[in-house]
Amino acid sequence: MNRANTRVIFAVCLSVAGLAGFPCPRAAAAPAALPVPVQTERFVLAPGQEMIGRVQIVRIKPHQVLADIARLFDVGYDSIKRANPKVNPWLAPVGTRVIVPTQFILPDAPHVGIVVDIAAMRLFYFPPHAPGQPQVVITHPVGIGRLGHPTPTMVTRVTWHQAHPEWIVPRSILASHARRGTPLPRVVAAGPDNPLGNYALHLSYPEILIHGTDRPAGVGRRVSHGCIHLYPEDIRQLFKMVPNGTPVRVVNQPFLFAWQNGRLYMQAYGALQDDKRPWKTDPALLARMLPHRWVTDLTRSDEKIDWTRVRRLVDDPRVVPLPVSGRGPVHGGLVATLVQNRLPLGSAWNGQTHLPLTTAQFDTVLNQIRSRPMPKDPAAADPPRAALTGKVSAHRRAGRRLRSHRAP
Repeated sequence: MNRANTRVIFAVCLSVAGLAGFPCPRAAAAPAALPVPVQTERFVLAPGQEMIGRVQIVRIKPHQVLADIARLFDVGYDSIKRANPKVNPWLAPVGTRVIVPTQFILPDAPHVGIVVDIAAMRLFYFPPHAPGQPQVVITHPVGIGRLGHPTPTMVTRVTWHQAHPEWIVPRSILASHARRGTPLPRVVAAGPDNPLGNYALHLSYPEILIHGTDRPAGVGRRVSHGCIHLYPEDIRQLFKMVPNGTPVRVVNQPFLFAWQNGRLYMQAYGALQDDKRPWKTDPALLARMLPHRWVTDLTRSDEKIDWTRVRRLVDDPRVVPLPVSGRGPVHGGLVATLVQNRLPLGSAWNGQTHLPLTTAQFDTVLNQIRSRPMPKDPAAADPPRAALTGKVSAHRRAGRRLRSHRAP
């Protein structure tokens, strides 16, 4: 490998036939200076472009876990975990290669205002642009409603902005916590322990907000009572950019398609647990997710959809786009770049959490986790609620008891 090259490209051999976990082949020694990670939040769209970003790879640093890398690269926890099914989210050895799923197919929805795909747990904001100017999209991961409190699909709009909001606890949540013996106050004051975070966008849909969180580790997971959560740095950015009246469209599209470089790609997030549509038994559902324009491109290029690949991605989604057309081998290929484990270019976050956690404190909590019995499949284990990752808060990182309620 030419040492003058500053980019190290790895063919991540994705077994679409088995999709067993993105094995990375051995490669020549990397050069001393790896490239910096590319933009993961803001993209300028070419006409007709439906896929943005690039998959990247990093090596785990000391005292780093998957949720740390997720926030660093502005992806959600569930996505990075699903992209790395064989990586223990808490105890991966230093130097372990982690696939960062920073390539996205845009939802099949108008490129206007805010579009949230609850299956992807991701928000896309298309700011207004002047005629003749390129369309820009800004994208961030989100946390959504948990089972029993799903985030609804809807078409609504931003009605007003609120900085440093108080949380007026809904009666249903008050009653739920009272039944569990963990009562909540009627109003939670603004501050570091407010589940709304520092910024909230109110919608015309009742009781659903787009807001920050006091628990960043919940971004990219089902943790709320229906509201849409963002990392603190991401909601701060949107709060300044999104005007009142901006349309908001919430969709549920677990399988997305895009045409790029003469091939059809599919991004499989998997259906949410309470999505009752028969994705695995009704092929017509998937066919309806394929936009008509891509069917036309397939016909013109004489490409054929490999429905075997499609079916295997439905059964075993891995959140990164994979080719599902072409006459090549059954094993698809995805090129990913090994990059520095640092903030990407243009990040909305400065990498600082302002938490007084020392290395000794980190090691103490980590040793407590290591002493617990591990499940048979450690990669499938969710992190404990007393998370030392995700930069939740200093007392949580030190292992103290979490408050019982979740964010709204």
